[in-house]
Amino acid sequence: MKIARNLSELNEALASLRSGGRRIGLVPTMGALHHGHLSLVEEARRHADAVAVSIFVNPLQFNPNEDLSRYPRDEAGDLRKLEGAGCDLVWLPPVEVMYPPGAATVIEVGGPSAGFEGAARPGHFRGVATVCAKLFNQTGADVAVFGEKDWQQLQVVGRMVADLDLRVRIVGHSTVREADGLAFSSRNIRLSPAERALTPVLARRMRDAIAAMAAGAPPEDTLAAATAALRADGFTPDYLALVEPTSMSPWPAGQAGEARLLAAARLGEVRLLDNMPAHLPG
Repeated sequence: MKIARNLSELNEALASLRSGGRRIGLVPTMGALHHGHLSLVEEARRHADAVAVSIFVNPLQFNPNEDLSRYPRDEAGDLRKLEGAGCDLVWLPPVEVMYPPGAATVIEVGGPSAGFEGAARPGHFRGVATVCAKLFNQTGADVAVFGEKDWQQLQVVGRMVADLDLRVRIVGHSTVREADGLAFSSRNIRLSPAERALTPVLARRMRDAIAAMAAGAPPEDTLAAATAALRADGFTPDYLALVEPTSMSPWPAGQAGEARLLAAARLGEVRLLDNMPAHLPG
């Protein structure tokens, strides 16, 4: 497994990996890797001949109310996991390589970035789009794999790639969950034992709401009841919303078809995100 920390090392490693016309798959991460990340490496291997993983805690994704310094980091552990997963290249740029002095360009994506995480974390998706565009250009990846757990992020990146005619194919990979239903996230390690024991309730309330809507219950009433139930359970919900899966627009009243249920709720200091597909009957 090759490790690159500057652009010269990256270009040298990529030239070797591309020999013979091999395709490169990229998995962008911010480190603190867990089973969900490793499943993305496996998925990338299905679409490419060699897999590169980037580890970069992107300061542009954090707003002033978020503590960048508290984001979990474990470089040594991450490298061990990636080597065990058969990763071919790890791209570990420092901030000054990714954003050199004088850098003045960012990417704004409209459409699916509006609302939800875009509203809760102003500037977040500007940071996501900017760093992803740079990673795609730096690696020349043929395909990039993102987890569906961050559904809105996946739509934002897909919209940017389409709008800017970037030559990378975006692949979404199903959310990976722990045995009790909690979606894997690097932030889960900050949950207290009592909070961790409560987390499966979020996914259960979402599944119950989806089942009710599939049976014909009105979405507005169903989501209001589910939100109230989450508060009674001890969560502080930010939103529980039904949207059109790609545009992230609110689901039209009375429309049938494939929707997406989004959730964000706090437990103590940890903000949990989840989403699930929902089918509404005609």
